[in-house]
Amino acid sequence: MYREVREYIRTWQMLGREDKVIAGISGGADSICLLFILIKIKEEMGFELAAVHIHHGLRGETADRDEEYVRSVCESENVELFVYHKDVKQYAKEHGLTEEEAGREVRRGCFMEVMEEQNGTCIATAHHRNDNAETVLWNLCRGTGLKGMGGISPKNGVWIRPLLNQERTDIESYLKKRGISYCTDETNLQDCYTRNRIRNHVLTYLEENINEKSVVHITECATKLRKLGEYIEEETTRYRKRCTEKREDGTIVIVKKQYELAPDALKAEIVHEIICEAAGRKKDIEEIHVKTVQELMRRQVGRKADLPYGLEAVRNYEGICLGKKKKAGQREEKPLFRMRIFEKSKEYITFSQKNYTKWFDYAIISNTVKIRHRKPGDYIVIDKEGRKQKLKQYFINAKIPRESRDSIWLAADGNEIMWIIGYRQSQAYQITDSTKQILEISFYGGEDDGGDNKSIGSRSGGCKED
Repeated sequence: MYREVREYIRTWQMLGREDKVIAGISGGADSICLLFILIKIKEEMGFELAAVHIHHGLRGETADRDEEYVRSVCESENVELFVYHKDVKQYAKEHGLTEEEAGREVRRGCFMEVMEEQNGTCIATAHHRNDNAETVLWNLCRGTGLKGMGGISPKNGVWIRPLLNQERTDIESYLKKRGISYCTDETNLQDCYTRNRIRNHVLTYLEENINEKSVVHITECATKLRKLGEYIEEETTRYRKRCTEKREDGTIVIVKKQYELAPDALKAEIVHEIICEAAGRKKDIEEIHVKTVQELMRRQVGRKADLPYGLEAVRNYEGICLGKKKKAGQREEKPLFRMRIFEKSKEYITFSQKNYTKWFDYAIISNTVKIRHRKPGDYIVIDKEGRKQKLKQYFINAKIPRESRDSIWLAADGNEIMWIIGYRQSQAYQITDSTKQILEISFYGGEDDGGDNKSIGSRSGGCKED
């Protein structure tokens, strides 16, 4: 077994002479086996080794016994040990997790902490073939894609699993032959956790009644699926970048035209990854949510659907817009504007071409200039001949998403729109040779951020913000 593990480590390039390995040691057979094998390989390769033990605060005296055993082993083998005492039950309550999930998060956090503080390079855990088979079956039962069917990876970033090619019986046999004792976690024999039920009933039944090599065959298939999944993931990422657009407000648009060019086999994966990106996490993003977004793509513009983590999917002209759902009564933060009037003279020959600073012929303005959102009756002059277009029609022609229209800022002279900020300026207020005074409006929140918010006089008594 030792030679197999050593070769497995080399095949996956898990360890080198310059590494400092942080090993998770619970005191059970798996982790004790890992510890002794790493100690032996360390003599050959010369890397550094430290151990971490977490007392979960769940099993009372037996957990105390495990801690003492790990301490004694590490002391006798001259391995530096870091011990943490954590209240996993309380952590689970505070974070809305099961104790199983909480324990996993706590362990990972402690391992990472030690690695960072001790300048470690990798974290070794004692996962083996049976753990991998359990993971594959659990993922299948919950609903999963290729990645979930691929099970546990031998190496994933800083995480390494040197025993992943070994079965539990191999581990126990290795320890027995060498007279190495270990602790037994009595909760592993209980059906209190999902993994335990899969381990104690499902896998046991498969091995005893279907095929004694069930674990081997499941994990070998998982390895093939993981390699296939890695290729699919690369292709999914490539197509995802093609069919998404990110907006300044943080929303993500799935562009229907580009999405439809993606292979059918990738479309569900693409949507799943985009939802996860918009949500900022992957947990609880399931197949039903992917199907909801795909169905919405076939519906009419304006239709909506709720997704996890306060996300909302909205069908728009481009495709699907994913963003945080606005809460009822939520107030929009108003951006800053600056307005000033100056005389047109020779020093102002070059007019502003900035997207978020525009100049207008001050003499044409009839009312108080207001910075506001759209209202019924709004229109804009679209050409030099003075042709008018309703603002609603402009939005439709410009394919501005319906859900975005009410949030677009406007510079308005009554119902006449001088500037659809970020989009178009009216032709009616253009600077000409006969212009004597210029009104400059700058929008701070666009490309040219900065400056003060001011209001100044206009022909009817003042330009002001509404």
